Amino acid sequence: MRILVLGGTVFLSRAIAEAALAAGHVVTCVSRGVSGAPPPGAATVKADRSDPGALAAALAGEPSARGFDAVIDVATMSAPWVREALGVLADRAAHWTFVSSINAYADPSLRGGTVDQPTLAPLHEQPDPDSDDPDVYGAAKVASEQAVRARVGDRALIVRGGLICGAGDLSDRFGYWAERFARGGRAVVPDVPGHPMQIIDVRDLAEWIVRSAETGATGVFDGTGSRSTLSRVLEQVADAVGATDLDLVRVPPETLVSEDVAIWAGPRSLPLWLPESHWGIADRDVTASFAAGLGTRPVGETARAALERERELGTARDRRSGLTADEERAVLRAHTTG
Repeated sequence: MRILVLGGTVFLSRAIAEAALAAGHVVTCVSRGVSGAPPPGAATVKADRSDPGALAAALAGEPSARGFDAVIDVATMSAPWVREALGVLADRAAHWTFVSSINAYADPSLRGGTVDQPTLAPLHEQPDPDSDDPDVYGAAKVASEQAVRARVGDRALIVRGGLICGAGDLSDRFGYWAERFARGGRAVVPDVPGHPMQIIDVRDLAEWIVRSAETGATGVFDGTGSRSTLSRVLEQVADAVGATDLDLVRVPPETLVSEDVAIWAGPRSLPLWLPESHWGIADRDVTASFAAGLGTRPVGETARAALERERELGTARDRRSGLTADEERAVLRAHTTG
């Protein structure tokens, strides 16, 4: 197959390109060229999608511009980018995949939800690229989904990605836990019994997307893993990569809040920890996705890959998410004396 990946250099889009190459396909990646090169073996086309007309101009001289068997678009949060790509490529693509997000759903508290639940109102214009508001991100994804369905709905696959983990994740969320547990000692974890959690290894999601393109699968699916709990996932990470002296210290949420520990991601946070108002984004009913061929590897494999990447990057670097050693010691003191 001739597969065009809109992206191909970072995290999921790179994993998709790698999976397509491993399956023997001819792969072309379109990117700005500022986040590194695509995987060896992929053809490269440079285009900045924020520049109107750039995509059409970049592809005009390509030998494969006459058509692709599959287009896979991993646009982050820009409906204008998606609409332009459709305008340039829709008539030349036999199959179209758009990677959306579970942030598209209107009610993040709804547990066990399916793709039939209501989504946010669409955001059709270009949002602030520096916005970290998940509702803005989700609304842009909804607008992009609508554009895809309107233009190529009969040959389109829409995958609403969940918490994607593994080597190459730029958020430092899952990697924080792998690196922290490998260091050993007393490690702060949130004491939140019943807190749901779902993760998916980036390689599993990428391979499923490529297989779906091969078979021409269509429809809307959630792209996330089996339903579990945060405690269980962290225990699986600890079992896979934890040092022999690792001691998981479960700290109640009220203590974490009193010590200004943030949820989910970012500085001074315990990554993956969510308020109950958002437990639904980590507790999706993925029966349909598994029936459509999505498969997942053990959490331990993802943890080992994440730890390897952490060590490549340097474990002493400034992190985007998690607690520093000093911050963790302060939380432990508060927990002990509180």
